[in-house]
Formats: sequence, structure tokens, C-alpha cells
Amino acid sequence: MSVNLSYTRNIGIMAHIDAGKTTTTERMLYYTGINYRMGEVHDGTATMDWMVQEQERGITITSAATTVFWDLDNKNYRFNIIDTPGHVDFTVEVERSLRVLDGAIAIFCAVGGVEPQSETVWKQADKYGIPRISFVNKMDRSGADFINVLTHIEQKLGAKPIPVQLPIGAEDEFVGVVDLIKNKAYRWIDETLGAQYNELSVPENMTEMAAIYREKLIEGVAEENEELLKKYIDDPESITEDEIIAAIREATLEMRITPVLCGAAFKNKGVQNLLDAIVHYLPCPTDVPPVSGVNPFTNNEEIRLADVSEPFSALTFKITTDPFVGRVAFFRVYSGKLNAGEIVLNSNTNKKERISRIMQIHADKQKPLEQIEAGDIGAAVGFKQIRTGDTLCDIKHPVRLETIEFPEPVIRIAIEPRTQDDVAKLEIALRKLAEEDPTFTVLVDEETGQTIINGMGELHLEILIDRLKREFNIESNQGIPQVAYKEAITSTVEYHELYKKQTGGRGRYADILVEVGPAEEGVRGLQFINDVKGGNIPKEFIYAVEKGFSSAMSNGVLLGFPMYNLRVRLIDGSYHSVDSDALSFEIAGSLAFREACKLANNVLLEPIMSLNIVTPGEFLGDVTSDLNKRRGQIENVVSKTGRQEISVKVPLVEIFGYITILRTITSGRATQSLEFSHYAPVPKELTEEIILKIKGYILSK
Repeated sequence: MSVNLSYTRNIGIMAHIDAGKTTTTERMLYYTGINYRMGEVHDGTATMDWMVQEQERGITITSAATTVFWDLDNKNYRFNIIDTPGHVDFTVEVERSLRVLDGAIAIFCAVGGVEPQSETVWKQADKYGIPRISFVNKMDRSGADFINVLTHIEQKLGAKPIPVQLPIGAEDEFVGVVDLIKNKAYRWIDETLGAQYNELSVPENMTEMAAIYREKLIEGVAEENEELLKKYIDDPESITEDEIIAAIREATLEMRITPVLCGAAFKNKGVQNLLDAIVHYLPCPTDVPPVSGVNPFTNNEEIRLADVSEPFSALTFKITTDPFVGRVAFFRVYSGKLNAGEIVLNSNTNKKERISRIMQIHADKQKPLEQIEAGDIGAAVGFKQIRTGDTLCDIKHPVRLETIEFPEPVIRIAIEPRTQDDVAKLEIALRKLAEEDPTFTVLVDEETGQTIINGMGELHLEILIDRLKREFNIESNQGIPQVAYKEAITSTVEYHELYKKQTGGRGRYADILVEVGPAEEGVRGLQFINDVKGGNIPKEFIYAVEKGFSSAMSNGVLLGFPMYNLRVRLIDGSYHSVDSDALSFEIAGSLAFREACKLANNVLLEPIMSLNIVTPGEFLGDVTSDLNKRRGQIENVVSKTGRQEISVKVPLVEIFGYITILRTITSGRATQSLEFSHYAPVPKELTEEIILKIKGYILSK
């Protein structure tokens, strides 16, 4: 099975909702020969949108993986492609996909340009150091403007777009592209569904423009390459196509530029050039830095090269539940190889797992494999216990790779089964869904006994409730959506906790002096500082104090919401040689948390959302007036060809069901996109109102 890794590309397709990601992927499947007919999103026949909910709604909900092969210059290239959702509620799918990919295609709508979710996924790719190429799609749409999108990429994303193509025409007159590297034009033959195209000379009316942009292209890549720059100054015409491609590739891999192509995937134009660009400009597994991790037993750093001769290591990036085979774990192999039936170590749980079957995935279909090797993406079954972000490795060479961080849920709903017979079934089903999706959490409210589900947005929870009905046959009742508030303290207090219990025989004793206050800027969770001098508290008891604070933070003192962050400095304490143990100090930490926080200034935090609205100009006043009533803080208003784009920060609690209200205000002519921004304190008068409301609700129960 061993393949030359230079012929492998692990890539993701990412964009704002409705930019055409899935349509572009469907064309890739068709032109590479995987599919014999094109699936369409609007018909519910897209291969990559295989879930019933995706087909009904025409949106991508879960990232789908596939493998295709593309012949270029008599070489056969293997692409492992992951098509990711564009809706912000499913941003977890983008996050975990980018963690294991080497390169990405960012798709932009030729009309909308860089939209809010485009910025989010671009930042996610920056976070993981993912080189990317850009594809300006929908050049056939009314209002398409290629040059405007280039300006957007530069201004809004802070990137350096280098066009390698120019569109021939736009809107209804878009017929092909000019390749600035080859200095040739391509026009697709509609009768062949774009499978064939003619290579022509650059149209006369575009020769001047093509010359200007070709010069910009060569200048852009040559200025970072001394050898090419010298050649460019001496004789620009002597630079070969291969030299330009090599220079663009180098600059792309170093993330200095993003090559930009264009087309209209729905009209079958430009996709073959995009497949060629994946080969030319995106990295193979050996182009990216070797993955590093930590030996879980020695804490020493370990490096794993993308090589089959290295010890096996892989990162699990997605879990799904199959009704026939149970848990299916998707993973990226970074080093070594794995055979079906082999035993590996899960270094996060320190448990051994036998991999009963290995599979190559094509959307919802599975192809059995005997072996999987470094640089590849696959799936396996047979796991007893596994979570997203777990590392699988060789038993004799353990390593724990950096896991994946996920955003916290911002919305919650109470849920209960309609019949008593489904109580146990609901618990099992929710547990399975939570295993699949790290941004979906389930908890039982201690005060009311209700089951509360938490997610990233109304659509997110709506889809999960629909899955309960379709996949698990569980009918349920839901409460109204509620905000996932957090708590915090704004002042620092010093507190002494003496926990002493004597019940005959061995007792309990723990004595701690702590300083409790808000954590430093940017810190989430517990920031614990050990300032105990002279061994007044043994090390194992210090860890227990930290554990006590950490577990107590899940239940704040104001209304029982989780604490957003906390800084705890353990100053001093004492222990008893007989009565002290780890549990005593853990309890002391928990008690100190509650009492110290009661003395500090407690505040309620609410999720603030970034809302982006595009509306016809005549409705601007009505929309902004409505946003002001919702405590919205308008940050920017930009004119866009007869329309106005409003960027605003607004509390989540104020915009439940806002899309319906926006449609009413604008007669259905405005669009909106929403994503989580940050947590901020709730105004004091509203805090008192929320406290009365929640406490009254609990009493009524």
C-alpha cells in the first residue's frame, strides 16, 4: 500500500454559508471520476450532504470526508478532502477538521466577498498554520466582482491575494478564465458539463489587463525569491512556467500569499483548474513540520516524522455512532502504519484498544482497508472508550499529541421524553450525541432535576432534537431556549478555611489560606498559583486543593452557573500527620471557593454575539433602531452596491428568533449571520431581574 507522500494532499474546503463549498466538492467528485452524475445541494442529491437534515435544509451540518484521485502530468495524485459546514453553529466541524489537515481551499462568493464566517474560518486556519488557496466562486451571479473580492481578502483578512487567473466576463457573460501563468484562456464546453474545455489565446480586449496582472503575479512571488528576482530584473520573459509555479508554491506554504482562482462551480466552470492548483500549491504531508507531542510517562517531548518507518501515531478528530458497528473514530495518521486487528494505546486514557476494522470513508459509505499509513485519513471501529482529540499510538512508543480545543456552548434548553418508557433511551441517546459533538453538552440541574442540553445556537439544538426523533425514535418536549450564563468575581479577597471533622477514629483535617480573585486577561477556567513556602502543605495535598477549586467552579455562588475564570493563590496552610489526606484538602478547597466568592463582588456574564446584517438601504434606519432597543452596539456600517452591511455586537438573550423579526422589518430582503464573540457582564438592573426570575422558576418547580 505504501505510496509516495509527495502525491498525497489532505485538504479542507471552508467558507461562509452559501459560498458554494458542497457544490464545488460535488464537481470535484464528478471530474475525478468518483461520481458519474453531479449531485446538487438544492435537489438534496449532494453526495457530501448525506444526512436527511442536510438534504432537507440544503445546508452542510457535519463535515464529510472523501478520497479522490487526479491525474496531472502523468502522475496520479490522491486527495483526502473534507467538506466543512459554513453555518457558525457547526463551527466545531471546521475546527476539528483544520486540526488534522495540511492545506485548505477558501471559497468566496463573487458577490458577497469576505463574509463574517469567512473571517472566522480564516482565523481558524491561521491558528493551525494551514496554507490555503482561494477560489472566487459564483462568477456567473448578478453583481459578481472578482477585483472587489481581492480587495476584501486583503483588507478584511490581512492576507496577500495573488490572482493566478482572471475571469473572462462576469454575471451572464462569464464564459471562462485567463491563466496568468500560461498566458492562455480557457472556455468550457457546456454540452460536456464542463468536462472539456478549449485552450485559446487571451481575448484581445483583455491582453492589456492580463499583462498588468501577470506582471503583478511575477513581482509578487519574485520579491521573496532572490534568484527569481534577479532573473526578473534581467529578463522577465526568461522566467519559465515551472519557476513561477515553484515560487508560488513556496510562498503559499510559508503563508506569505494566497493564490486566487475563479469560476462558477454550479455552471461547471473552473473546477479542473482548481484541482490542478491543489497539486501545484498546497502541501503534501512531508511539506508540513513534523508533529510533536509529549511522552505521557516521561513528559519528554517527542517528534514524529511523516514516515511509515516511524512508530505509529494518529489523532482522533471525530467520533460518530453507527447503528450497525457502534463507535466510528475518524483519525489522521501522522507517522508509522496501522494494520486491521492491531492493538494500539490511547495515550489520553492509557487504555489499550484493538482496532477491529479500518476504513476509507466516502461521505456515508465505507471501504474496508487492511492497512493505513502515515499521511492518510481514515476511520476505525472497535473502540471501548475514545473521545475527540485522543491520541492513538504504538504501545512501545507512547506519545500524546496536542488535543483540539473547542468553544463552549452559549445556549441551553430543558428537554424531557414524552413517555416514561423513553427516559433511559433519552439518556443513552444524548450521551451518544455528546460523544460525537464536543460543543454539545448535557447536564442535570440539581435544583429542578431537569435534563439540560447545551449547544452553539438555536439551529444546532434544533438539528440534534430532530436527530433524537429520526435516529433514536424518541419524541421529546423542550423548554424555551435559555442563555448559558457564566459567573465571575471582580474583586480579590483573602480567606482562611479550616476543615476539621472528628467522628471517632481517624478524622479529617485541612488548613488553607488562599487569595481568590479574577484571573488575568485572556485566561479561561482556573488559574492556580502555589505560593506555599517551607513544605507547610505536602505537594499531593496542594494538587487536591486545586482539584477542589476546579470542581467547585462548575457551580457558582450567585445562581449556580459555571464560573468563567478564577485566580487562586494558595498562600499558606497546615496539615495533621494522621487526620490529613487528599480528600480533606479537596473538600477544604471546595468550601473555600464558596465562602470566598460570597465575600467577593459577584457578577453575571452573558454571551455577546457578533451579528452581521446585509439590508437594502431603505431599511437601514428601521434595522438600526431595532438593534438599539436590543442593547446592540453598532460597530460599523458599510455601503455595498445598493445595500448596507451592519456589524453589531448584541447580547444573545436579545436576539432569540431574530431572523423572523428581521424578515418582517425588511420585507424578507435582508440576510443575517451570527457568531459568538465574548462574554460580558450583565447590567446591574438586568442581573437583579434575572436572579428574581430564575429563583422564582426554581421555587415554582
